[in-house]
Amino acid sequence: MTRLRGLYAITAPELTPGKELLTACAQALAGGARLLQYRDKQASPALRLARARQLRELTHAHNALFLINDDPALALACQADGVHLGQGDTPLSEAREMLGAEAIIGITCHASLALAEQAMAEGADYVAFGRFFHSYTKPGAPAATVELLQQARSAIALPRVAIGGVNADNAPALINAGADMLAVVHALFGAQDIHAAARQLAELF
Repeated sequence: MTRLRGLYAITAPELTPGKELLTACAQALAGGARLLQYRDKQASPALRLARARQLRELTHAHNALFLINDDPALALACQADGVHLGQGDTPLSEAREMLGAEAIIGITCHASLALAEQAMAEGADYVAFGRFFHSYTKPGAPAATVELLQQARSAIALPRVAIGGVNADNAPALINAGADMLAVVHALFGAQDIHAAARQLAELF
């Protein structure tokens, strides 16, 4: 699973509204993002499908992976590489049945090693811990610690994602503690120069 490593860009409609989405994602991918997750709970189903198909083509043109947030049906419809699921979303087993054995399925584990162990047992492809720092997108999420990442490095035989307030200043500590991927929203898509922000984060790997 060496492809599950590096900068993991996650979109946010408030940061890249409308036509800005494709341009912003192209800049992030050109800067070195290895995975892109499309997350948009506001657009209509038809618009989400159209955008997802465009993003899939863009992501694959940069030899990166494309995942959908929370929606296995959309992932199947746009032929994404996989889906990311929260604890309250579609069960992993149902998503696996829908998307197949080759699909990448990641699971949000908050600050819980037990949830990560459960995800591993159920066949997840990666686990995501966070938030680690102040997060614009998930301000109320349980706080995770660097120590948790260190424990997960020994206990969880899956790639590990760190999410929540990650930026170029605090990212090195997370990588050193065992993060295989850095999931970034605001520090990437909220940057004045998305390409430069992506390059700075990607070069940490």
